[in-house]
Amino acid sequence: MGGILDIKTVHECNCCFGGKTLHPQVSVIRLDDNTNVEQHGIRFDFYTVLLIDNHDVDECCCCCGRNNYDFTDATMVFLSPEKAFDMTRERTLPRKGWLLAFHPDLLYGTTLDLMLSSRYTFFSYDKNEALHLSLRERNKVVCCLQGIDEELHHSIDIHSRTIITRHIELLLDYCKRYYERQFITREDKNNALMEQFTRYVDTYIINGGLVHGVFPSVESCAGQLHLSEQYFKDLLKFMTGKTLREYMEVKRLDTAKQMLLSNECTPTRVSTILGYSSVRQFSMLFKKLTGVTPQDYKSANN
Repeated sequence: MGGILDIKTVHECNCCFGGKTLHPQVSVIRLDDNTNVEQHGIRFDFYTVLLIDNHDVDECCCCCGRNNYDFTDATMVFLSPEKAFDMTRERTLPRKGWLLAFHPDLLYGTTLDLMLSSRYTFFSYDKNEALHLSLRERNKVVCCLQGIDEELHHSIDIHSRTIITRHIELLLDYCKRYYERQFITREDKNNALMEQFTRYVDTYIINGGLVHGVFPSVESCAGQLHLSEQYFKDLLKFMTGKTLREYMEVKRLDTAKQMLLSNECTPTRVSTILGYSSVRQFSMLFKKLTGVTPQDYKSANN
């Protein structure tokens, strides 16, 4: 095996994997042992959703991030256009499963087009951040795929685009729900990641990273946790209810409170170390958020 197979159109995808082109911009394909390719990777020029059935449990553990806190009945991977995928070096596609392919042009002018990137952020996740399903969840996803396939067998008319994209939207809404459930079932793992993230931020502050008012980037934080940037942002939002900037503003204020308890740290020194533009700006913000000035807070607590 070698190289990457580039699939440019939905019709070409159907030709490769035995599907029928019922619509030029969308297809639902059943995968089996006969749908594997010789190349060690595959890349689609359109959105692709893969449902990997539990026949490939061991391979999913190796390449899709499944662990003992995850369900094992099926796995889903979401690929944005031109994103490469392979199961392992020995096998590119799952032995058993489903493939949903839909071209971005299908979405033009639909509600799904307006919110795909902002609502269904899992299309930007890495392969090892895949979604792992219970049997009930897997069956619901298959039901959605069958609904899309059923509509594809209807003659194309002026309603086809709307109905098909609504079916896809319903499928993605279920996947969003299941990803949020996965964040819950991974509570211990996620708490450990947040502790690691907190240590990184603390070290960043101790080493003077805030002196120039620059917060750590999403890229650097995600890299420390070995996560994709989008998965990190979604995890942080789920665990704290905050974006990285909002989290850092709270962390900076909490650090300021701790520093003010030291006799050596005046409000001026604290504002300098933590990267506020001036002691006046620091004092105004501190009072707005705590109800007292930094000096009053320092005096009261000392």
